[in-house]
Amino acid sequence: MTALLEIAVFHFESALIAQSGGADRIELCSNAREGGVSPDDELLKAVVAAVHIPVQIMVRPRGGNFSYTNHEFLQMCSEIEKRKHSGISGFVFGILTEDGIIDVERSTELVKKAYPLPCTFHRAFDECVNISEALEQVIKCGFTKVLTSGTASTAMEGANVLQYLVTRAGNRISIMPGGSVRSGNIRELQSITGASEFHSSAIVQGEMASEAEVWALKQALRV
Repeated sequence: MTALLEIAVFHFESALIAQSGGADRIELCSNAREGGVSPDDELLKAVVAAVHIPVQIMVRPRGGNFSYTNHEFLQMCSEIEKRKHSGISGFVFGILTEDGIIDVERSTELVKKAYPLPCTFHRAFDECVNISEALEQVIKCGFTKVLTSGTASTAMEGANVLQYLVTRAGNRISIMPGGSVRSGNIRELQSITGASEFHSSAIVQGEMASEAEVWALKQALRV
């Protein structure tokens, strides 16, 4: 079975490029320099209206660490409640304690607010002090997916850890490798990890996705 390809996009044009290149799903964010934050209303509405593939959105009030103040957490709650009926297919977020542990209480509350839409725990996971424990906590919170590089700078560098996570997760949650995933390494990454979903920005230069790279990523997964 062909693995699923998710493309992270930061601009309206990139969403169109991702779709035309053959992506299966879009993760919509703003501010690539900060690693992605919540998209604004105008961008969200435009993308949802223009594409026919699923769109998941980042819920992140700011760049920086993933330990949020009560005000920031309430902002995330409000955003989920406001946007869950906007035509999107799911949410992407992650909350940690100051000690680098999954904030189970707050994460569970957000997952419940998002229901019935699925939630992905993003690469805040890679900052956890104990990934085995973190995986069990993310499952307990009710997430359906984890976006991770296997705690390394890139998914290829973390490939063996990703393989461990895929095996440990079994059918309880999907492990989606991300972090410098490109057409030149995605086939090897798939072979090592056994993952069934992959995440890439497909950016060759600048902040815009490359249609040729999206296409090449998808073709590599079909071989």
